[in-house]
Amino acid sequence: MNLSYWEYKTWLSNIDFTVVGSGIVGLNCALQLKKKHPKAKIVVLEKGLMPQGASTKNAGFACFGSISEILSDLKTHSQEEVLKLVQNRWDGINTLREILGDSILDLQLHGGHELFLNADKALYEKCISELDIANELLYPVFGSDAFKLSQNSFKFKGIEQNYISHGFEGQIDTGKMMQGLLKKVQSEGITILNGVTVKSFQDNPDVVAIETNAFSFSSKKLCIAVNGFSSDLIREKVKPARAQVIITKPIKNLAIKGTFHVQEGYYYFRNIDNRILLGGGRNLDFESEETIEFGTTKLVQNKLADLLKEVILSDTPFEIDYAWSGVMGVGKQKKPIVKLLSNNVACGVRLGGMGIAIGTSVGRQLAVTFE
Repeated sequence: MNLSYWEYKTWLSNIDFTVVGSGIVGLNCALQLKKKHPKAKIVVLEKGLMPQGASTKNAGFACFGSISEILSDLKTHSQEEVLKLVQNRWDGINTLREILGDSILDLQLHGGHELFLNADKALYEKCISELDIANELLYPVFGSDAFKLSQNSFKFKGIEQNYISHGFEGQIDTGKMMQGLLKKVQSEGITILNGVTVKSFQDNPDVVAIETNAFSFSSKKLCIAVNGFSSDLIREKVKPARAQVIITKPIKNLAIKGTFHVQEGYYYFRNIDNRILLGGGRNLDFESEETIEFGTTKLVQNKLADLLKEVILSDTPFEIDYAWSGVMGVGKQKKPIVKLLSNNVACGVRLGGMGIAIGTSVGRQLAVTFE
């Protein structure tokens, strides 16, 4: 890019903080930086025309982990670690609500439910047998039992007779959420530059030299908040995980309300605008879905369509309107990575598919790593 003196002087000189990524983590990081450093010049770089990755491509679940997810996490995490994970999700959602308000988020508190396919009877029985264990573990977070049995009130087919429901779950409109965050960031005088991809950086004693697809510049501090795309810039234990999603055309008199989880959260669906939004399926081919490329596959799309036909909307005519995908950042551990990488560079990545719940707190933590 052939920059003029005015362009360089106005947008790319004397930068105190550069944030890479304008998703939920990056924008909350920028807001927190501005709060702590009111006079600082802050620039957010975003490679897409709109926020990419997962922040505007997810299912909009304000969730904390279904019972089978919690029990699965206990195999690889201590009870204390799982409790802290859920506490952070709960606190993160509440902080997001405080920042934007429920109206902007379009928060709907219909509760969440885990369904168990007939083929997953063993998992169903295990979750029922350990219901009290999960409730006791999470009681300090919610102040009451998180999970309870409930009847199949929406008449889904091919599942066990009861859901295991989570009364505190909700759903939001993530487009409205991100629009609200963008407006808030811009109102604080923070600059957002779209269509800019960071190619590399070099941390020098006083500044970070940053190379992008469009220009080179320097910044006193650099915050990396690109989650699933972080392997392009840093060497941390984060793997990309593509999530494919479909949505139906509007369905007249759709009665289904809530957030729903199937097979340890590898499938998930909800109501939105008289439609059913359904996502997941990366467990069908983990290797292929470990990619930063957007797109869909017949394997996953066919499975999602089958779930709609056989389980969710078996007695209701529907048409699939369109499909999309997003890219999450995952790892063997679900604890996010928020740390200094060098004197002037820090990262906030590996949100483990819980970006809505923990993105706000991860962004705020990233903003204070230099202190």
